[in-house]
Amino acid sequence: MKIVIPGGSGQVGQLLARAFQKDGHDVVILARRRDSQKAGRIVLWDAQTLGDWCAEFEGPDVVINLAGKSVNCRYTAENRREIIRSRVDSTELVGQAIMQARRPPRLWLQAATATIYAHRYDAANDEFSGILARDDDDVPDTWCFSLDVATKWERAFNQSGTLPHTRKVLLRCAIIMSPDRSGVFDVLLGLVRRGLGGRSGDGRQYVSWIHGADFIRAIYWLIAHEHLEGAVNLAAPNPLPNAEFMRALREAWGTRVGLPASKWMLEIATFFMRTESELVLKSRRVVPGRLLRDGFEFQFPNWKEATRDLCERWRRAQV
Repeated sequence: MKIVIPGGSGQVGQLLARAFQKDGHDVVILARRRDSQKAGRIVLWDAQTLGDWCAEFEGPDVVINLAGKSVNCRYTAENRREIIRSRVDSTELVGQAIMQARRPPRLWLQAATATIYAHRYDAANDEFSGILARDDDDVPDTWCFSLDVATKWERAFNQSGTLPHTRKVLLRCAIIMSPDRSGVFDVLLGLVRRGLGGRSGDGRQYVSWIHGADFIRAIYWLIAHEHLEGAVNLAAPNPLPNAEFMRALREAWGTRVGLPASKWMLEIATFFMRTESELVLKSRRVVPGRLLRDGFEFQFPNWKEATRDLCERWRRAQV
């Protein structure tokens, strides 16, 4: 296959690009700058205007749009504008490139976020009965901003309308866990290794996650199963409370000590780390209803086995 990945120079894009290249596929990365260390053939774009890069949209099998500024930052006014603009503009741009192509891609996979679901403890959110968050929910302002991002991102994708020759799938992704440097798992493991990997806040908030290997397998599944369209949750079927999540990570690493962090401590720590406490305090209890109903089998459905595998992969990568 020929697979085009706008925004594919980031961690998730490179996770996919390496897997696709290993399997012999032609991978094109749309990026703002060239980098010889990145997997895939780099084609430059500005993520804002149509240009020569549109030629790559003639005849590819799949487009996977991952473009957008990371939310792992302080939600200043400038960062808020750039987070939303980078997602909305690039999504609209991909839609325009597909519409003008003479031989458009057969499939458009569009990144989105499981953060669009409500903060809840009582039941899991799937695509059929899950509760979408609302801007009048009783949550902090930064949490409302995350909802604003999720909603406008999906709206930009949906407003591209029905494309007669291109199937559209929206990827509501949970946290993708891989042992890559500076990824979420690497950061969490760093806390555990320093004795700081205890519960965050009261530890009741659910963590939705997916092992990188299952993420790749799910992308292949969506490519192969042509009846699947619309929103699909990419998350392992067994989210768990933060306290249990961190305990399993400590056990997998082989340490018993994990100092907890209260909410006020997290507010101070995330301020100095230039990020937001919402990323760890919101309860994201999301399950993959459509994948499970369609017969997808997870290699790592449970966090205990997944984190053992990830710890082993992380250790091997340090050798």
